[in-house]
Amino acid sequence: MTDQGPVREPRLIREGYLVKKGSMFNTWKPMWVVLSEDAVEFFKKKTDNSPKGMIPLKGSTLTSPCQDFGKRMFVFKLTTAKQQDHFFQASHLEERDVWVKDIKKAIKCILGGQRFSRKSTKKSVNLPTTINLSTLYVSMRDPDKGIREMKLEKDKKMYNHCFTGSHVIDWLLSSNFIQNRQEGLMVASALLNEGYFQPAGDVAKSAVEGLSETSFLDDEDAYYYFADSGFFCEGNSSDDDGIFKEEFRGIVVKQGCLLKQGHRRKNWKVRKFVLREDPAYMHYYDPAGGEDPLGAIHLRGCVVTAIEDTPDGKKNEVGGNLFEIITANEVHYVLQAATSTERTEWIKAVQLVARTGK
Repeated sequence: MTDQGPVREPRLIREGYLVKKGSMFNTWKPMWVVLSEDAVEFFKKKTDNSPKGMIPLKGSTLTSPCQDFGKRMFVFKLTTAKQQDHFFQASHLEERDVWVKDIKKAIKCILGGQRFSRKSTKKSVNLPTTINLSTLYVSMRDPDKGIREMKLEKDKKMYNHCFTGSHVIDWLLSSNFIQNRQEGLMVASALLNEGYFQPAGDVAKSAVEGLSETSFLDDEDAYYYFADSGFFCEGNSSDDDGIFKEEFRGIVVKQGCLLKQGHRRKNWKVRKFVLREDPAYMHYYDPAGGEDPLGAIHLRGCVVTAIEDTPDGKKNEVGGNLFEIITANEVHYVLQAATSTERTEWIKAVQLVARTGK
């Protein structure tokens, strides 16, 4: 018998929280997902020793964006060699794109018999006839040179953090991404179809629903907004509604999934957090669905610190990377990041917003 040497263990590529659709029922639940060189494993909890399921990457294909579920955004589909579909939802656009990029690369490496490596010799080139929508979106969100978000009024309603269809085409032309307005319609429609834009108002929504020749309109009356912006529409609302909506006027600084400890039962649940500045708020949502936040943390005057154990002194059942936010009203929020690096990033972001925000 010949010695074939030690068996090489698949290398970890990426891990974190994603929302996964159940294979038997149409339910979406947050899972701890681990991507290795040859498979995607998903766990009910990060601390579980055995996965709830495993998806082999050999022979698999990936579809992104996946728009099979209407308003559910940032979804991608992983189809196995046996034609089994698995659907995952990220908490925001950038998170979806990094998962998609790494899974596609892992599949390609298996096909070519290569090991996964983040190093690349491919040079970045600007192709006049081919536009990378993800890169284009980043340019559009540039605070200095990108598309300016505005307040627009129509039919006695105020649309916040949005822009017109004509504004998008004008920007594409002035930035030399397109040669004419017809080409701009194609690019803008692609951005809309992939979820980078969302329609606001009846005119834009009617076009998306197929009541117009194109899904995107080069029109001053067609309103759109960035998918991860602080957009909201207000009509004839009460003073209380106005105060509530004020929380969402701030620019999104950071977002992603964290574990949150409950105040009463002290149980831990995955929540999607969105950090905004000016005003300084951190809203948290059910990551499996729901546009309305479950709660809000007003960060002005708060204190945020890393902690190495649960506040009640009991054994920490969820692992490390904990941090705590104590508001000016002395309400305590205990959260857990996926990694120590992510915890540091969240702490720094919250501290900055708390110092500069109102």
